[in-house]
Amino acid sequence: MEERKTPDGPGGPQGLISASFNQDTTSLSVGTKSGYRLFSVTSVDKMDCIHEGAECPDVYIVERLFSSSLVAVVSLSMPRRMNVYHFKRGTEICNYSYSNNILSVRLNRQRLVVCLEESVYIHNIKDMKLLKTLLNTPHNPSGLCALSVNHGNSYLAYPGSQTIGEIMVYDTNNLSKVTMIPAHDSPLAALTFNASGTKLASASERGTVIRVFTIPEGQRLFEFRRGMKRYVSISSLSFSSDAQFLCASSNTETVHIFKLEQHSPSRDGESPTWGAYVGKMFTAASTYLPSQVSDMMHQDRAFATVRLNMFGLKNVCALSTVQKLPRLLVASSDGHLYIYNIDPQDGGECVLVRKHRLFEGDEAPQEAQQEEKESEDGRSLPPGPSYAATVSLPSTAPSSTTLTGYSEDGGAEKGDVIPEHEFAEGPVCLDDENEFPPVSKQTN
Repeated sequence: MEERKTPDGPGGPQGLISASFNQDTTSLSVGTKSGYRLFSVTSVDKMDCIHEGAECPDVYIVERLFSSSLVAVVSLSMPRRMNVYHFKRGTEICNYSYSNNILSVRLNRQRLVVCLEESVYIHNIKDMKLLKTLLNTPHNPSGLCALSVNHGNSYLAYPGSQTIGEIMVYDTNNLSKVTMIPAHDSPLAALTFNASGTKLASASERGTVIRVFTIPEGQRLFEFRRGMKRYVSISSLSFSSDAQFLCASSNTETVHIFKLEQHSPSRDGESPTWGAYVGKMFTAASTYLPSQVSDMMHQDRAFATVRLNMFGLKNVCALSTVQKLPRLLVASSDGHLYIYNIDPQDGGECVLVRKHRLFEGDEAPQEAQQEEKESEDGRSLPPGPSYAATVSLPSTAPSSTTLTGYSEDGGAEKGDVIPEHEFAEGPVCLDDENEFPPVSKQTN
């Protein structure tokens, strides 16, 4: 669910480097040249800036844990170091340094996962202890991995091969391998779990076919064709919260939304339609055709689409219910968040409802007027309660003190950890800032 620059250099309008949604798509995190910003995306007409952090510049990874105050940050100035902050209190919880550049970070209520080019580190979210290091993983220059947001089914997926699209599924609760899925002929480009951790979607570097598998069995459940004429680079995949829809964005101007539904055969006694007749003919014929052609005949096409006013720009998409209606959210490297209405019954072309600027002053007045016009053409809804009004911003800068580290498995080096954590036996509830993390400021 995210778009990210590798640790080479910042770019984008106003220094936009990365963008990612949190686990339940209620918040958008943006990495910038000056630090990072957290936005609430629970309203269509208003997008509140919850927090603006300036602890370190050139942030290319920023991951917020649900609606809690915990945020993991990695900067281009120190690409081998991850800092974990309690942003509402302005305190640093801990920091870890690794043997190579950090390429991605994933979180759920049980685990924090750090992915390097050829290794993966699994931490316990309760006390940030390093539980497991997966060394000598297949070459993964983009840091591609997915972590289920369901702490009960806390599965991790990452490439199992450098040359073909194999997916390794790992159980981060029991710290054991689950299965290897032969998903594609080409190397993997995108992975995502549904909210319950029972389905996994994948796409290869060709970007023409998207497949959905059952977890933990690894059986193919759905296959969707994004296109046939050209190969594209898929930048993000995202399930809806009920796993009925799956969206895919790429470096093209089109975002595709697929509907996950099984096509049941007609019941006995019903008069077959012409379409059913033709379908049976194609099904019978497919058994005599080459496997590539047979596969294409069984692939479903997009249920709904969005045409973006851009081409070649990176973006991250997510399906969310905002103000009780299904929406498609697209955060683009052009510095905007786009919100579209989705017709869950008929699909088709989605309607742009609102366009929000992630940075003030980066848009001409004519464009701002067009934005208002686009909003008026869509469905007008009353704004929800302001989330920012309930958040008190930190009044003191976080501590930058780091104690002498120690060596961990695989070269992870642990820095300053604020002591006296008292964690519950079960998964921690993180929706209230008083519940997690229960940190106290360290004084030396």
